[in-house]
This record gives sequence, structure tokens and C-alpha cells, in this order.
Amino acid sequence: MISVIQAKNLLQSHFIRGKIQEMPLVESLGLFLAKDIQSPLDIPFFDNSAMDGYAIAWNDTHPIRKLRRETKIRAGEMQGINLEENEAIRIFTGAPVPKGADTIIPQEWVKLEGDHLSFDIEKFVKGSNLRKQGAQNRAGDLIAKKGAAITPGMIGLLASVGIGNIPVFTPPSVGIILTGDELEDVGNPLEFGKVYDANGPVLQSYLYQFGIKHVELAKAVDDPIQLQKTIDAFINKHDILIISGGISVGDFDYVKSGLEKAGVKELFYKVKQKPGKPLFVGQRSNQWIFALPGNPASTLTCFNQYVKPCLLNWIGKENPWEPLGYFPLDREFRKKQGLTFFLKAKIKDGVLEILPGQESFNLISFGSANCIAEVHEDVEHLSAGTKIPVYSW
Repeated sequence: MISVIQAKNLLQSHFIRGKIQEMPLVESLGLFLAKDIQSPLDIPFFDNSAMDGYAIAWNDTHPIRKLRRETKIRAGEMQGINLEENEAIRIFTGAPVPKGADTIIPQEWVKLEGDHLSFDIEKFVKGSNLRKQGAQNRAGDLIAKKGAAITPGMIGLLASVGIGNIPVFTPPSVGIILTGDELEDVGNPLEFGKVYDANGPVLQSYLYQFGIKHVELAKAVDDPIQLQKTIDAFINKHDILIISGGISVGDFDYVKSGLEKAGVKELFYKVKQKPGKPLFVGQRSNQWIFALPGNPASTLTCFNQYVKPCLLNWIGKENPWEPLGYFPLDREFRKKQGLTFFLKAKIKDGVLEILPGQESFNLISFGSANCIAEVHEDVEHLSAGTKIPVYSW
């Protein structure tokens, strides 16, 4: 049995990075950029109005202009207009500024009298309310760095400069095998002795959150021959195999021997932690294989601390084990030495609360937890106010 630190160091030394591919921007949410991105355009692409109002050529001694009533400039159009120094023209937000104009006076500050308008010249300076070409960035500027997360905001930025396809690290295909004769699908009647499958929905939702859409799920009964067939089938067509349950030392735990028969090289088996001690991690060629304990809290914890960082590294994230931060405990905490504890917890007003219901079968606290707190194996007592590392879901 190895420590948490040893387990993570082993995983890091065997990290696998996905291949680079071009992907449509709208399909890339949750992934990471594989290369730096330079803007192909000046943004704004042209001088344009930041307000609904009137475009003028600035003259700080002359607040009266003759209005060109025959023309209004809307967003998306340009009429090749040249504005004289003594003229004003109606303009709308986002519309190209005509030649000769360099300032926009908002409509609420203008007084119209016949064909002339006036405004309080003391409230403005040359260039007011005008977005200059290239004010955001110039063509060729670096606007997104390799390794940056592709968020809705990032998608908006890249779309605004006309980029429709981006380089990403190809997401892995993932196979999930749920073991246990006792598992019942949500929505079906629950017979005595059965339990609803929580691990399947949890694992699938985690994967979708990371932009991993190629996910196949299967159930395997507690039969070594049938389980072996499922393992062999999944390991031959998926980049990553995640198995839930059947990895301990019970009479019906056939997963470890099944993986050995499938040619999986063990990196480690069993970690000094709570929950999730009987965790198996191995590789075959450029594949990851994770066998997680079946209890829901153990599955969630092991996925968060071991599978998730390997997945994030695969799709391009740097420092995938970086904690969310270090937060002070709201009260003292005690445990025995020997095991690292991963605890369902909640950050509120900058303070960390260790939630009740830490048993490996108990999911009640997962409904209100917003993080996982780590207490090192050597620790026995932590005083209130002690800062400890916290990981996001």
C-alpha cells in the first residue's frame, strides 16, 4: 500500500497527453487550447460608435452643428459619408463612424432646434464615446495562450475575431463498467437487496463536464467469465477504462484478475486514504485503467483525486492537482495517523466546514458539499483556524 503523495507522483510520471486536432469552436467547451492563438483581425475592426447619438468632428469652441437629417448610420452599414466640420449626423451603437467624425455625443445630451443641434461642450472631450479600430487588440496580437480553458467567455472572444476552429488536445473515449448484481437503474422499482446505481450518473456527468462526449457505459454481473468479456471488449476500443466496484478482496471481486488477463500493467493497488483505499490504477499502451471502489463516496473521491487529474492532463490542463486553495477550519478536527482523509466539506464566507456523514456509503453531504478537503496521513489534530488544502468538485 502506498501513500497519496506516492500515488500522485506515480500518475504524474506516467501522464498521457492527447493528440492535437482542430475542433469546431462550438464543440470545444470544457477543453483546453493546444496552441497559442493570435488574432487575425484588429478589434474593433473599424472605428464605431459606443452610443446612440450624433457623430461630429470635434471643435472645442463650437458646440452647435448642422444636422444632416437625410442620413442615419446604423450598425452594419456604411454609406461612404464624409462629415464636414460644422455638421452632425445621427448614429447608432456599433455603427461605423463616418470620415471626418471623431467624437460621439449621446442623444440625451443633445438639444435640437430645427436643423441644428447643440450640447454642453464642457462635458465632453475629443474622442468621447468612440471605439477606435484596434482598441481591444491588433491583428497578430496574442489573445489566448496554450493551456487556457475553453469557457463560454473564451468561445465568445475567439468567435469575435472570426475563428471557427481551434487546436485542442483530442478528448479520450471513455468506457465505464459498473459491477455488482445488486445495481438497479434509476427509474425502475427497487427490489429488496438491490440499490440504485449512483456511480454511473456521477461518472458520466463528470466526464461531460470536461468536454468528454465519447462515453460508453455497461453493467457487468458478478461472474468472472462475463466480466472478462466486458473488460476485453471495452479495453480494446476506449482510451480510458473506468471500473466501479469489484476491486476489493471479496469472494466476488474479479476485477483485478480480469485486468491482469487483459494485459494491464499495474501502477499501484491500494492507497493509504479514507475513503477509497482499494484503488487500482494501471496502463496498457497509451491507455489509462482505473478500478474504483464501489461505495459512492469512495468512487467520487477516487475519481476526483486520481482520474480527474489524469483526464485534465490528457486534454491539456497544466498543474491538474492544483488545489482550489487553502481555507481555515471552522472548528477543530481529530483523526488517527496512518491514512490521508478526503472529506466532504463546504466553504462559506471563506471558512471551511467539514460536513457530517463522511461514511463511504453516505451521499447526503454530497448534496450540500462544494469541495473536498484533504487532511494528511500524519495529522492527528487540527485546531480551528488551521488552513488545509481544498479541491473543487
